[in-house]
Formats: sequence, structure tokens, C-alpha cells
Amino acid sequence: MRFEDWEPLYLEIIRDMGYDRVKDEESARVLSGIISGMPSSRKTSILRLEALVRDRDVLVCGNAPTLEAELEEVQPEDFCVIAADGAAAVLMDKGIVPHIIVTDLDGDVEAEIKASQAGAVMVVHGHGDNIPVIRSIVPGLCNVLGSTQAVPLANVHNFGGFTDGDRCVFLARELGASAIVLIGFDFSDPHVNATKRKKLEWARKLIDIVLECKAGAVGEGIGAAGAAGDRGLKSQPI
Repeated sequence: MRFEDWEPLYLEIIRDMGYDRVKDEESARVLSGIISGMPSSRKTSILRLEALVRDRDVLVCGNAPTLEAELEEVQPEDFCVIAADGAAAVLMDKGIVPHIIVTDLDGDVEAEIKASQAGAVMVVHGHGDNIPVIRSIVPGLCNVLGSTQAVPLANVHNFGGFTDGDRCVFLARELGASAIVLIGFDFSDPHVNATKRKKLEWARKLIDIVLECKAGAVGEGIGAAGAAGDRGLKSQPI
């Protein structure tokens, strides 16, 4: 998406959360440099990512405790499956290799490495708090593509989104998914700390925006469809 459409939301988020734009931009540069130095066999392109998503029904899997049970209610083989970070481990344990993993590498990295070796595209997100783990983990991954919430670079893309979960939804919408189904999302989880609760509030708000284009907040490229309930949403055409 166009950064000028995303930037007002981004600035509101980092003010609310107390995050540092300069560090986000540094992380994007570090990630870009690592990806640039990787052999072509270990990274992927935006065109490949788009080919997985465009005109497909997309199943976005969050890592709420409900995920495993909700997987029993769908047929993952009918979807392009996108896992938000820690959800990848749940999927792999059930023998499901996600097509795409959106991650800032703070989940089960071992499971994500195995998934990448099995063909999952790794959309690795750089932000101000994960520069050391980017340096240590990304060179060992396969099928890597970079993302940022700050100014995009040639090989580090900004699809929109703040948390791994809502970033999956932005990515799916941006790359032309025909419908999005969310499972494994619980925006009202009472067992999280204050910071995580605030992140969940932002995730819900952003998912509502990307699916409803509230007040035109993310530009003309975003279509309309439904809103996120406390536990995500079922089948939303877009």
C-alpha cells in the first residue's frame, strides 16, 4: 500500500505505544542488507507472494488458544493459509505447512525454520525491538521477504499493519485475496498484560479498517467487508 496512506495510522500507533520510528527504520535497513546478501535460492519475491494470494480464499491464523479447535471447523486445504508468527507452530504440529508466515521472530522460531524449509514463505518483519534476532535468525531462513511498518525499501515492503495478526490481513487484502477467514483471534483475552491488551486493541481496530475502509483511513485501494468481533470473523468476501 502507499506509505502516505499508512503513515498517519503508523504515527498514531507509535505515539500511543511509545515506540521509536528511528529504530523501526534502522531495523528495516538491517533486514534489507541481510536479504540483499542472501543467495537468490533463500529469498523470494513479491510476485511469488502475490501468486499465492491473488484470487484465493485466505485463511489467516492467529495464535489465540482457540486456534487448534477452530482448525477443526475449516478445511485448510481449501485456502491459502497465512500464519501469524506463533500460529505456525500449531499448524506444523497438525501437519499443516502454511503457505505464508508473517513474523517478527518472537514466536517458535524453530517451527518457523522448519516451515520455511518445507516451502512456507517467510514475511519477516523488522521493528525497533528485534534487530538482534533479525541478525541471528534471518540468514538461516528460506523463502524470505522483508516487511516494515516504517518507510518501505526496495526489498522490505510495507503492506500496512502493526501486529503480526493484523499485518496478515493487510497483506492478504493488498495482494488481492478474494475472501479472508480469520481463526485463532481473541481480541478480548483477559489473561494478557497491559501492553499486549493495547496491541490487541490496535489489531482489532486495524482489521476493522482494512475490511471496512473506515473513514478512508487507508486509501482507495482497500475494499469493504464486515468487522472483527471479539473472536475474529468467519468468511469475509472482499
